[in-house]
Amino acid sequence: MDNRRILIIDDHPLFRDALRHALAPVVDLAQVKEASTLKEGIAILKSEPDMDMVLLDLKMPGVQGLSALALLRAEFPGVPVVVVSGQDEAAMMQRTKSLGAAGFVPKSTSASDMRSAFKAILDGGLWFPEGLSLERANDALEDLSRRIATLTPQQLRVLMMLKEGQLNKQIAYELDVSEATIKAHVSAILQKLNVDSRTQAVIAASRIDGDIRS
Repeated sequence: MDNRRILIIDDHPLFRDALRHALAPVVDLAQVKEASTLKEGIAILKSEPDMDMVLLDLKMPGVQGLSALALLRAEFPGVPVVVVSGQDEAAMMQRTKSLGAAGFVPKSTSASDMRSAFKAILDGGLWFPEGLSLERANDALEDLSRRIATLTPQQLRVLMMLKEGQLNKQIAYELDVSEATIKAHVSAILQKLNVDSRTQAVIAASRIDGDIRS
């Protein structure tokens, strides 16, 4: 049995169980860890940065969209991240690919196809559903996805907090840094996203999420 280590980040216990079932013929389930929030998942990855694959839901409490994927790819670039989502539009899959996902597995995928996808990615490949063109995404959104992918992990955290409506003082307190540092991060975010204000940055970040389904 393959002893490579897998992390499932999904807030639904039943679906985590379903993913475990799909993984059973592929890896030793003793090597599969679970997290119900992005924060828990990041804590596990910090303690075990050589995890072999992360399975990530796009919609969890406190996280709705592609910012979680962008943050994981920026902070743990050596770990393949596979999006497992109820979303199955080509444009959304292309955005995840632009942000560095190793694969996109719709939650409607059969267990056997999931196993094939996970095995392919563990073997170093990519996996996206067959028969769905990845070439029809909006060019402007693609450019925005690439711009978001250039943000550092701390800049992504700041952007996520801006989306939550937090002020610089609140963000500085939560991240345990000075307000001046947050102002510098916000300036860098505006420059990288090619926008003029924090409001525009929030709007831009929200645009790539689309209608995220669990």
